[in-house]
Amino acid sequence: MAQSGRGSKASPHVVIVGGGFGGLEAAKALKNEPLRVTLVDRRNHHLFQPLLYQVASATLSPADIAAPIRHILRQQRNIEVQLAEVSRVDLQARSLDLEGGSRLDYDYLILATGASHSYFGKEAWARHAPGLKSLEDALDIRRRFLLSFEQAEREPNPEARKALLTYVIVGGGATGVELAGTFKEMTSLTLPKDFRHIHAERARVILVEAGHHILPSFGEGLSEKALQSLEKIGVEVRVGQPVTEVDGQGVTVGTERILARTIIWAAGVAASTLGQSLGAPLDRSGRVMVEADLSVPGHPEVFVIGDLASFSHGLVRPLPGLAPVASQQGRAAARNILASLSRKPRTPFRYRDRGTMATIGRGSAIAQVGPFRLAGWFAWLAWLFIHLMLLVGFRNRLAVFLEWLFAYVSTQRRARLIVGTCGNHADVDAPPE
Repeated sequence: MAQSGRGSKASPHVVIVGGGFGGLEAAKALKNEPLRVTLVDRRNHHLFQPLLYQVASATLSPADIAAPIRHILRQQRNIEVQLAEVSRVDLQARSLDLEGGSRLDYDYLILATGASHSYFGKEAWARHAPGLKSLEDALDIRRRFLLSFEQAEREPNPEARKALLTYVIVGGGATGVELAGTFKEMTSLTLPKDFRHIHAERARVILVEAGHHILPSFGEGLSEKALQSLEKIGVEVRVGQPVTEVDGQGVTVGTERILARTIIWAAGVAASTLGQSLGAPLDRSGRVMVEADLSVPGHPEVFVIGDLASFSHGLVRPLPGLAPVASQQGRAAARNILASLSRKPRTPFRYRDRGTMATIGRGSAIAQVGPFRLAGWFAWLAWLFIHLMLLVGFRNRLAVFLEWLFAYVSTQRRARLIVGTCGNHADVDAPPE
């Protein structure tokens, strides 16, 4: 059944698919304009992904970093929000196929559906090494992490207990580094007094990176400082060593076998499969190679932004999949739609790099802002302030600030809840008989 959607000349219909950073900014940029906007997302909430690892590591609760999309856009009169999943784009008919058989027509389309995990053709690894892209992923990782301590507490076999208290994080990008640092702080500062039969502080956290440097986008200087910070708090870092096998009992790194019952995948991403229905050129990660104005080649009415877009115009390499890139592209796509409706020329997208940051642990971070490089305490304070300001909503900012303050002063995390049936250990693969 087709839904009404195609707008008249007096009220063009703009459909935005995806309520992440790019989609939300595009919607906001179209506020009060004489057109109809429909935002479609398969989830009802906007997620602040840069802090997702803190939900996975029991520092924050899901509601601290997420907000209902309808609530965020409640005062925007020209927008409608639909909870649905788009399965295909029909460029010729200018319509979207939604799950369940319905269709949604558009005059202009903005695709901002993001990316998912990539296991480089080893999809069987996903069962044993979950990635981190959604709240469901974060809660799954948190459950695996906390359950491993509960199982180790009553495990009589020393070797099995050692495997339960070994945590391998695959991928030395920002997510992997931040998870490794937070996990080690948890084992060293938060959990030791909670258990009677294990020494949580002796737990191993191993970060594995196939390349020669962790955080390669920061340059060798800051990368080395990050490495030193991780090693200082006890994280074991392996660089230049790809993972060649993952199963329920551990990983193989090069020729070394590491027995570990908790493995986290932070090594690769693949663009949303929705881009494949456009028939446009794709890069190796499945991202759509867009024009300078962010439109799809041959279809100026369709824009692709964020992690789904491969933008390399005037650049040495395509823009990375970062929240600031998606946000700026969302606003740019909206401006170009308005320019087309006003019969004005479109403007090419230009990314304004305001810097990148990564936190390593308690009081330690690195930051790169233009020619300036920061590391340590001041970079950590800057990271705290900027991430607080970028959160959506005053309530979330206040809640996160208070949780961070409590965690810093007490070294405790109040979100250490195992969600699910504790008696069902399907979250952590059972050892062979």
